[in-house]
Formats: sequence, structure tokens, C-alpha cells
Amino acid sequence: MFKSCLTLQLLLCCLFLSAQSTLKLRGTVLDHDTNEPVEFATVSLLNAVDSSLITGAVAGAGGAWEINAPRKASFILQASFIGYDAVFTDVFTVERSSEELTLYLRSGAQILKEVEVTGKKLTDIHRLDRQEFDADQFTNATGGTGTDVIANLPSVAINSQGEITVRGATGFLVLIDGQPVQSDPATILSQLPANAIASVEIITTPGAKYDPDGKAGIVNIITKQGSTDGWSLAGNVNYGLPSLEDYDNKDPQKRYAADLSAGYRAGKWDIAAGLDYRRDDNSGRREGYVNTLRRRNPAGDQLTEFPSDGERSHDRENYSGRLTVNYTPDKKQNLRAGLLAGKKTVWRTADILYLDQTRSFLSAVSSTRFSPEGYYQAYLDRGNQPRREEVLDQRTFYNENLRVRKGDFFIASLDYERDLGNDRKLAISGLYERTILGGPTDNTILPERGSTDSLQYQFNTNDNPLDGYRFNLDYTGKLGAATWESGYQFRYLKHPGDFLYLDRDFGNNRFVENPEFTNGILLRRDVHAAYSQISGATEKLEYAAGLRLEYFDRTVKLNQPDTTYRLDRIGFYPSVNLRYRLGDGLNLKAGYSRRIDRTTTFKMTPFPEREHNETLEQGDAELLPELTDLVELGVASNFGDNSAFATIYYRHTRDVINRVNTIYNDTILNRIYTNVGSADALGLELGLTVFPVGNDWRVSLGGNVYHYQIQGEVFGDEVDTGNWVYSINTTTDVPIFGLADLQLGVNYLSERVTAQGRDGRFFNPYLSLRREFPEQRVTLTFQWQNISLGLWDNNQQRITTSTPNFFTTTNYVYEPDILRLGVGYHFTKLANKAKLPKSEFGDKEF
Repeated sequence: MFKSCLTLQLLLCCLFLSAQSTLKLRGTVLDHDTNEPVEFATVSLLNAVDSSLITGAVAGAGGAWEINAPRKASFILQASFIGYDAVFTDVFTVERSSEELTLYLRSGAQILKEVEVTGKKLTDIHRLDRQEFDADQFTNATGGTGTDVIANLPSVAINSQGEITVRGATGFLVLIDGQPVQSDPATILSQLPANAIASVEIITTPGAKYDPDGKAGIVNIITKQGSTDGWSLAGNVNYGLPSLEDYDNKDPQKRYAADLSAGYRAGKWDIAAGLDYRRDDNSGRREGYVNTLRRRNPAGDQLTEFPSDGERSHDRENYSGRLTVNYTPDKKQNLRAGLLAGKKTVWRTADILYLDQTRSFLSAVSSTRFSPEGYYQAYLDRGNQPRREEVLDQRTFYNENLRVRKGDFFIASLDYERDLGNDRKLAISGLYERTILGGPTDNTILPERGSTDSLQYQFNTNDNPLDGYRFNLDYTGKLGAATWESGYQFRYLKHPGDFLYLDRDFGNNRFVENPEFTNGILLRRDVHAAYSQISGATEKLEYAAGLRLEYFDRTVKLNQPDTTYRLDRIGFYPSVNLRYRLGDGLNLKAGYSRRIDRTTTFKMTPFPEREHNETLEQGDAELLPELTDLVELGVASNFGDNSAFATIYYRHTRDVINRVNTIYNDTILNRIYTNVGSADALGLELGLTVFPVGNDWRVSLGGNVYHYQIQGEVFGDEVDTGNWVYSINTTTDVPIFGLADLQLGVNYLSERVTAQGRDGRFFNPYLSLRREFPEQRVTLTFQWQNISLGLWDNNQQRITTSTPNFFTTTNYVYEPDILRLGVGYHFTKLANKAKLPKSEFGDKEF
């Protein structure tokens, strides 16, 4: 550890010394009409190649400003201030001290009257530690959620269960406008309207100032806000046409959504608000097969098989409201308050027909597998010895299962920023969250579908109120030409859970508590962190390097038995990012970051929870967090209006958490979350955006290919498995005779190994048509999602798990060919970057 810290300090010193090759730029910012100084205007020095920020300053008395700029590099100066539109200089090179530069700011109304924008908008930008993607380019996500937006990014893949991976890894951290959110990414993004997102940033090797949570890095969602002055109002509605394939599900699917965004800015006040309602049902079915094998030598073996088929649909309903208020008492201070309230409900229906059969064999059963003919079958070792087969039990029954998951959210945040002068800033922020999670599960066994005679009825529910707090103190200053950032953070989480499990006693016509599944848990977790980071630029080199120190303390207390488990650790999280300019439009990047992935309370609940007939789910109170080292090396190029990038990366993870299966009894498997061992991923990420013909037709290709290897142990059995995995996200945009814009695309994820099996491939093609009426401020959208037409098996995925004693495979089939219509109306044009509070803790447990 001492050597690594010394190496980091030497690197920082070298970078700091190299930053001295700079010259000073000086000038003033004036009002174009009055020629008066614009004090406290922001002046930014941008890289001419990709507009990335290098450094900046705030205009002082008389509008004067001063910036240290690297020698012999090409730059653009930007000036901006509230009430004015940003102004940009032409590209220039700093070779020697120059005379003062005067930057003139104009009001937004005048700029709009005098300037006509003609270039193409950049849809993806590569910066020092991140890639930024414009959300408006993904018209297939219009009227959807944040999940629909990020599903199109080159490094992102989503499977049939809604699990999101970045470069093949789950457990990434989500930021909303730069504010960290300790929550499950899929749940967060499913609550955020796509229409509220301006852009998405993928930060694969984050710096020390960010939380180290998430082994896959960080996804930063940049939201939209209101107009520069006065009122703004925009609304969208989206309606799903009747299902073309409903799989004979019990209830018809409902799909409609509406969102409304409003903003007001005047004087010292800036207010933004939003309302969103979404109903998004999805029909589906599942085809499953499970067998379990009991070794009873020399008496023979007992094989139980239970194939199944039936409905597995999801109905989702979500309400949310957002409000932020910015108050600027003077030119050096800013106060921001935010509120978020929401209610989310998911109904998961699993009505399944089972065909159970148990047989005994005098000779041993050697293996089970999936036959080429498409039927599940046990293959026996016939050999030369005699074999006797006997059917012990055979039955058919129908299982009606309804799982309801509810979540009520309330989040409040308060942020204060102070300009201390001389390029120094102080920021203080706090967040409180109150979340109530829970929901019942009804499980009924019937002799056949439609029967009113219940063979078994079980009811379980849980109540999980959650309280979370966060406090941040951050300081920014200058060390010569370099920027120095340092700060402290405290996080606290309290999450109790009461789990009640009842069996129906038909003889006495009452419910009886089941002590095996009824229990309680209390999780407490706090994290203290301190960080320091330095960043800057020389003539050709941009850099950022830092170190974060965290103390992590976690306790898990159970009601039965009365036991407390504790884990506390001190961790060091270094990070380095470098970008070197090889030439105009060509950059070389390198990065390293250490990450940690702390798991959810659900995965640490050590008593079983029965969600449906054939499986239990159970966690581990002593589950260790995953620790990951990320290294990458890449090149990015802009050539004309086109761009391309390629990145080689390596990721090593210790204490990998996997969900594995064991046999609970002949017809029930127990799914347990456990630390398996270590995992390595070596991969290549590629992206290309080109305009093959003229300026209208755009083609974007994104892909990720990596080799994934797991090594370790599961319940005493050695695990050493791996395979090559790839994902493809591609879109093409073509104008249709000036009437509409057509977008075609496909998201594809290949087969992937797990600790005990493999997940099958999953893909979805899509089409969208978009027509804008600028004068009427109206946008019309038609979307065709999950295109199938019966030509291919998309929007379905097979999950297979096996050991010598059991085999299970399930094909999850979800609705193809979903058609939607959308209408958007903008009273005013919306700007970017309204900072809205999001769930800090509770979404992760949803």
C-alpha cells in the first residue's frame, strides 16, 4: 500500500510540474448593448477538437478575467452568464503572451434573431474520463424511460429480466446531474422519463471525487430544465396500441404515459417542476423444466421432473413529481433545494401449469440434458447391467402466483455553493430519503386451471421502511495551473424489514404462521470518505489523478435467532486518467480506477423467501462486497463530421457475487446469493458514427466484445468457466422525403456463462418515425418496438443452470411487436441541466 501511495504522489508531482508550461490569457466580459462589464460571468477554455473543458475562471471587478492556458495548443473561449446566451470565439493557438481579449455577451432574444445555426449537432463527445451521448438522437426512446435511452449506448446491454450491464458488468453507480444515487440502476432509470433526459455520460474509470461504488463505473444522467428567462412549459403523451400478441394472458395490456415539465426563471429565482404518470404492461409467458436427482445407492436413484408452461406478465404503474428551486442571493452564492415524491407498483403474474413426475431407478442416472428434438428428457446409463424403473408419483396441478411490489418514495436535498474568490469554491450538500417498500405475494395451488378447489394457499408480505442520509463538503482551488479538489462525505443507511409468511389451514379455516420463513432483519450501514484530486492540462496532455480513503461499517441483525453480523473495512481507491493529443481530431486515452460494489439488503437476508412454487430466494448476512480494478487504453478520432473510437479494457473483480441454486426438496430449488471467487473480463469496445451520403443519413455502430472468466468455489464444488460475450447496438437515421425522420436499430446481447450455467442470447430490433412541426411546436412520433412479425425469436431469453444433482432451464418469452403513438408540445424551447433529486438508497431495494 505504501508503494502504491508513493507512486501516486510521484505521478501527481510530475503532472504538476509539466503543467507549468503555460501562458496567461487576460481579458474582459462586456454587455454587447451597454458596453458595461458583466461581473461574475463564467469564462471557459475549451479544447478545439472536442469542446472538452480544460479550465475556467469567473470575471471579477470590471468584468476582468485571467486564465492559464497551455502553449501551442488549439482552443476556443466560451463566455456565459444568467440572462445571456453563451458566446464562443474562433479557434486560436496560444504560442506567446497576447493582448487582452474582449468577449461580448448578448441577450438570448437578440441572438435568436441574428444567428442561424446550420451545422450538425454532435451526438457523442469523448472527454478525459467519459463519453457523452445526446439523448435526443434515440427517437425509439421517446415517451419511454431512462432505460430505453441508455439501452442504445455502445457499452450497455439489457437482458430479458431488465438487468443492465456496462461492458458486461452489473452494479454500476448512477448519477443524476452529477449527484450520486446509491440505488439499483434499473429501478432508477425506469422511473425517469426519457423526455426529461438531455444527455447521458458513461464514466468507465471515475476519479477520486466520485463515490467508488459500482464495479462497472458510473452512468451520469443529465436532465432538462426551463427557459433562460420567464416561464416554460412542455408536455408529452404516449399511447400504446392494442397488443398483437397477448399469449392468452388473463388481463389485457395497458400502455399509456404523460409527462409535464414547467420552469420559471426571473431575477434571483430559478424554479423547475415535473409530473409524470406511466402505465406500462407487458404480456409474456415462460416455458420451464426442472429435474432434481437424489442419490440413494445401492437402492438406486430418484429422479423428479417438473416441466411447466404458463403466463408470466408484468403490469407497471408509476407516479412521480419533481421540484427544484434555485436561489442566488448574490453573485457569489447559490442555494438549491429539491424534492422528489413517487409511488411505484409492479404486479408480476406467474400462472403456471406443472406436470410433476418422480421415478426411481435401480441403476444410476448418469446425466440430464436438453434433447435436440426440443423435449426435456432424462438420459439414463443403460450399460450392461439390468435397470428397473418405477414411477413413485405423478400429478398435474395449476399454480396461480401474484407478486406485488410497492414503493413510496420521498427525497429532499439541499445544496449550497460559495465562490471564495481566486478560483476557490466551497460546496455543501445534504440529502434525506424516506422510502417504504413492501408488498404481498399470493400463491395458490389448484388441481387444474379454473378450479375453485384450492389444494394449497400461501400468503406472504413484508414491510421495509428505509431512512438514508448523505452529507458532502467539497473544496475546489488552484495549484498553479492545475485544479485541486478535495472533500469529505458521510453516508448513513437504516433499513429494517419484517417478513410474514402464512399458510392456509383449510381444516380450521384460518391462517397459520410459518416459522421457517417468518423473520425480521435490520441493516445499518455508514461510510466516511475523504478524497483529494488534481487535474489540468499541458500543451498536449490532459490529466486527472487522485486518491480516496473510505471507512465502511455494516451491521446486520436478525430476529431469529438473535444474531448480529458486522463488517467494517478501510479502503483506498486510487484513480488516474490521461488523454494525449496525437493530432487534430485524434486522441489517445488511458485510465485506471478501483471500485467497490456494496450489495443490497435483499441479498443479505439469510432466511428464505418464497416468491413462487418452484423456488425460494435467500441471501447471506455475511456477504462481502465486490472489489474491482479497472484499466483501459483507447483511441478516439474525429474526421470531418464523422467519429470513431476503440477502447481495450481489463477488469478484475474479487469476491464476485452470484445467484446460485441448491436443492431445497424434490420440487423446490433454493436460490442463494453468495461470494463465488474472482472474475476477469478482457474486452474491446468500439464505436463509429458516419454520414455515408451527404449530411442527412447517419449510421451509428456500437459494439462490445469481451472474454469473461469465473474462478472459485460454490458449496465445495470448484468453478472455472468462461466464454466470449458480445453485444451490438446499432442505429441508422434517414429522412423520408422531408416528411419525417426514420430510425432503425437493433440491440443484441450474445450468450453468457454464469457460475452454474449460462444465459441465452437476447435481442430486439426497433423502428421509429418522427415528424416535427417547429412553427406549431408539435412533435409526432410512431414507434414499433421488439419487431418480430413471427420471423425470429426476439424479446425472449433462456436461462439454464445445472449441477450433477439438478438441471433447470427456463425460457422467458415477452411481448413482441409493440406499437406506440406519441405527441409532444413545447410552449418554449427547453435548456439543459436542471438538477433534480433522486432516490439515494431506496430504489436499490425495490
